[in-house]
Amino acid sequence: MATIVATRHGETTWNRKQRLQGWAPAPLTDLGREQAHQLGAALTENYDIDRVLSSDLYRTEETVEILLDHFDAPVTFESAWRERDIGVYQGLQFDEMSERFPEHDLEETGSEAAHRRAESGESLMDVHDRVIEQWETTLAECESSETILIVTHGGPIRLLLGKLKDIDIVESIMEQSQGYCSINEFEFDHETGAVRIVSENDTRHC
Repeated sequence: MATIVATRHGETTWNRKQRLQGWAPAPLTDLGREQAHQLGAALTENYDIDRVLSSDLYRTEETVEILLDHFDAPVTFESAWRERDIGVYQGLQFDEMSERFPEHDLEETGSEAAHRRAESGESLMDVHDRVIEQWETTLAECESSETILIVTHGGPIRLLLGKLKDIDIVESIMEQSQGYCSINEFEFDHETGAVRIVSENDTRHC
């Protein structure tokens, strides 16, 4: 049985300012770095991490660097685990985005917004497809007894959980939460191909 743990990065300066980050190189705050250290301690106590797969955006790279103060494992940075590219809307305040561009608001237009691409960016459906494709590749390549850590973002984790729960994209994003440095644990049975959600959005360590 393989174990896969997915976690979100620590708090960033743009998170604190409620700005849409997309692929922006926003650094962790002091609190975000502390969250990453607390996560590293919890992972060390509860898992024997064999390898790390991470988004290659700055905030996840910074989180991984801190985690490696607590355990030693090889790291592969993969663009497929990135957050949504929100194109020209990057940097806007959350409330400004919903007020000025309601066509991208899931609460206002539902699945239409999920399929609508930001100018020079991606739709949520685009993100869903690349994340699930990478997840399936990870399952196909993992060893039967290894433990893999995935360091990614709130959006990809919510979309992955939604896929495993068989809920649509709108509900996946709107009805699920992911705290900073949350722990989400999955068990993968190679013989049956089944994935079981062991825990989700566990932030007791932070």
